[in-house]
Amino acid sequence: MAPTADYYKTNPLVHRDRRLGKAGSAWVRSFACEDLKPLIVCRGPIRKEAMDVFEEMGIRHYGILLSEKDSIVYANALAPELRQLTDTSRVHRVPDYTGATKEERVERMNQIVRIARDNGYDSVFAGYGFMAEDEEFVATIERAGLEFIGPNSVTQARAGKKDEAKRTALEVGVSVTPGVNNVTARTLLTKHKTRKALLALVEAEELGCDPKVLANEKLPLEELADHVLMASYAKGIDLYTIDELGWQVQREVAEMFKKHPGTRVRLKAIGGGGGKGQRILGGALLTAKAADAKLIEEAAAEAPTLVREVLNEVKATGVGDNKNVLIELNIEQTRHNEIQLLGNGRWCVSLGGRDCSLQMHEQKLLEISVTQEGLAAAIARAEKAGRKDEARALATDLEILKRMEDDAARFGAAVGLDSASTFECIVDRDRYYFMEVNTRIQVEHRVTELCYSLRFANPDDPSDAFVVESLVEAMALLARHKERLPKPTRIPRFPAAAEARLNATDASLSPHAGGLIRFWSKPIEGEIRDDQGISMPNPDTGMFMRYHVAGAYDSNIALLLTKGEDRLDSYLHLAKVLRKTSLRGVNLATNLEFHYGLVNWFLGQNVMAKPTTRFVVPYLTLVGLLAEEGGKLDTGFAFAEMKKHYAAQIAKESPGDPSVTKAMAEVIDRKLTLLTRVMDRLLEAPHLLAGWLSLNRKHYRLEKGKVFWIRNPLGVLNDTYEYLNMGWDPRKPAAEVIWQHDHELLQKSIRFYVALRKTFGLKKEEFYKLNEILKSEAPQGGYDAETWAQIRAAHLGYEAGNELLGLLFMAAEAVKFFDFRVEANLDVTIPAHLNDPELQARMKKVLVPPPATKADELVAPFGGMLYRQEAPGRPPFVSDGVHFEKGQALYIIEVMKMFNTVRAQFSGTIDKILMTGPDGTVVQKGQPLFKITPDEKFVAVDPKQIERERRARTSELLQAVLMTPYEKLYDVEPREVEIDLVRAGDYVLAV
Repeated sequence: MAPTADYYKTNPLVHRDRRLGKAGSAWVRSFACEDLKPLIVCRGPIRKEAMDVFEEMGIRHYGILLSEKDSIVYANALAPELRQLTDTSRVHRVPDYTGATKEERVERMNQIVRIARDNGYDSVFAGYGFMAEDEEFVATIERAGLEFIGPNSVTQARAGKKDEAKRTALEVGVSVTPGVNNVTARTLLTKHKTRKALLALVEAEELGCDPKVLANEKLPLEELADHVLMASYAKGIDLYTIDELGWQVQREVAEMFKKHPGTRVRLKAIGGGGGKGQRILGGALLTAKAADAKLIEEAAAEAPTLVREVLNEVKATGVGDNKNVLIELNIEQTRHNEIQLLGNGRWCVSLGGRDCSLQMHEQKLLEISVTQEGLAAAIARAEKAGRKDEARALATDLEILKRMEDDAARFGAAVGLDSASTFECIVDRDRYYFMEVNTRIQVEHRVTELCYSLRFANPDDPSDAFVVESLVEAMALLARHKERLPKPTRIPRFPAAAEARLNATDASLSPHAGGLIRFWSKPIEGEIRDDQGISMPNPDTGMFMRYHVAGAYDSNIALLLTKGEDRLDSYLHLAKVLRKTSLRGVNLATNLEFHYGLVNWFLGQNVMAKPTTRFVVPYLTLVGLLAEEGGKLDTGFAFAEMKKHYAAQIAKESPGDPSVTKAMAEVIDRKLTLLTRVMDRLLEAPHLLAGWLSLNRKHYRLEKGKVFWIRNPLGVLNDTYEYLNMGWDPRKPAAEVIWQHDHELLQKSIRFYVALRKTFGLKKEEFYKLNEILKSEAPQGGYDAETWAQIRAAHLGYEAGNELLGLLFMAAEAVKFFDFRVEANLDVTIPAHLNDPELQARMKKVLVPPPATKADELVAPFGGMLYRQEAPGRPPFVSDGVHFEKGQALYIIEVMKMFNTVRAQFSGTIDKILMTGPDGTVVQKGQPLFKITPDEKFVAVDPKQIERERRARTSELLQAVLMTPYEKLYDVEPREVEIDLVRAGDYVLAV
């Protein structure tokens, strides 16, 4: 059993300071890195983290590369790290990091080498940035005599290229996803079908092939073709066209559709990463009852266009570029797990796993730790609680994790891994498939750092050791000391960790570039925020500095991390961080509300759930349905109708006594803002509503079409104000918190019920029992008749109108919100209708309505760089006078490094193209792009009709919530009084 981190914190023989040169041990001092002089050539949170880690290691001579691309497009978008690194001699400017073309890319690599040499840097750190996995870039750095802080070029070639990595995985006995790894070789063989033809091609093109390979007549044709292709790439020529490659991919895809009915196929450029260079095709085959030849042909016909898209995204369309594309079976019900690896070329260790299944557009959103220690503890808790299905499911995960860690370490040793990398897998119940290796540090690496640290011990004296808690530090150590570094022991730090990626995306998770951040709340206790320094105050004034979220690069704004004693604890901390985070600005959109709703959805279900990579889109669709249904509710109208209903019922129960009716009206009026403010906030923010519903799903039940409260709605209301971060705080503006008179009323009522619950020995989940007791006219609980009458009157007064909250549950019931759930075995059940592509597209528009436009215009749905053709040299998608059909591609917008093909939502004719600039021109959301004539005229909707429909729907749902628990109390006058119940309970301010 490995010692715990706490042991080493108190053990004086173990050095934990990052300045190893200050250690008392000569052996530890020999691993000092103070003389390392790195140039940081990445951006985002990892750049700021690297700067901090290098400072803490005692490294003083470091510099950063600064792209001017962001700041040219948007003002106030320069790197916020400049607030920390004020020495301008260590800031080196380039137009952008990689260049738009192959020629610019080569130019940039050479420019980086010149900057390093001219300024005394001896190494390059690329983080998880644009050049971190670029074999050619790493080789260029090495040839220049510089050290690359990351895997070397040989490892990049063997593990970083997706096709080579899969071959290596097969060689060392690791299971891989079924598919085709060498479609370029098959493309070449379609043109040159025999060995003789290939040899003739080698001679004709004067390719530098290995004579031994050419002479080996036993070598399979596809391997020979691969060898010929490698020689062509080295010479910088093409032996096939992109069109020929597309046709070959189309044939291979069609064969896979036939071989694996009811599945989709994934295309992956071998040089992709971070979501780039991947597309999935065959969606129509998932829902088809029978995939006939015509349907397969239509689905496969998408392949050539998608091949161009993935090659464009990874900039592999140039002459002589390796254009290989993996064609893989898309394992539909999968989870995305990854194993952190670290090696020095001789040894390789695995550092646990991360579950990254919650993602969209191949971009990860929420990442959580998966460790052997954490799973073992979770199994023990489930078994103790009698949750046998959960325990079995977790035991399966534990066995898979052990296999993945063993296989990952074996793979790393096979490729001679000499730095940090990630072994990525897809998990399908009790099986897993190797997917790829990211030969770089990952965005989510801190999730692993929070779970494990590394102990490096002197082989001659195990007590002489030092501990490393940062993977960036470990990478620097490996670059500086290489094979001298002994194999470390991993030490458990914290049992669980979670990370949410705060991205510049709208409510549908579509990219939203260009917003200006004007304010960001400070991190709270326990929050780990990596935001590249955006929230750093001005060092001179202490004031927040505005920052423009530019769209030239990644959409990530910050990484928000928490740790905990178990996964539930880490989720609870993350929910608090998200609740307390306030981010405001101009034209600013983030996924903060999405994350808060999602984390609370899991807290209300089971945080140990096993969502697949297909979770997010149907979840968004469900939230869209919730938003659509919520948009039909009018809380002001509902409140007025509720008052009428109470008046009618009281008049019926207590005829000829207007004082009761008047008293009830006064009581209800006091609750207008108390109830409707939170209801309106939830209805206007469907992501928050989704999380709230999940947390409160056990507090009611539906019986015969009526809402029956299990927990007191006042307690739910009190929690809701906290959930929305609107709890009472006199230091905050009134618009952001519960109003004082509402707060006093709410807390008075809560004190009342806490005392009553104590009297009758009830739990807060037993409100229905208390309500039944209070329906009795005969005194209960030892109270005298007068006090009992006052208690019943106060109960009616405190509870009157609170049932209005039930409208939110009825909206959920209307869209079958709770059918999307976590089962006892931790699987997530997704209702089939939420996978309907048309419904998904419609709900995306509900979450984020398209920008306002004229009937004869098409406008940009979001900002970014516009392209009017599929690829350079291809014809434009449309031109003046051309008729377009619904679903036809009209243009491409590149935003946050992703290429988004925008398709027509209806058919019509292009009258005039309004955007006449060159491809790559930046457009803004809502900017007119085309003058058009639709085939069908659009009829404007009458606002009065919409209002009538809203009121009708509100009235319909009201019937299920009004006065269900209180109908027998009309023989008393409703009151709001402070009853002296000291003998019955204490006056606390929590439910």
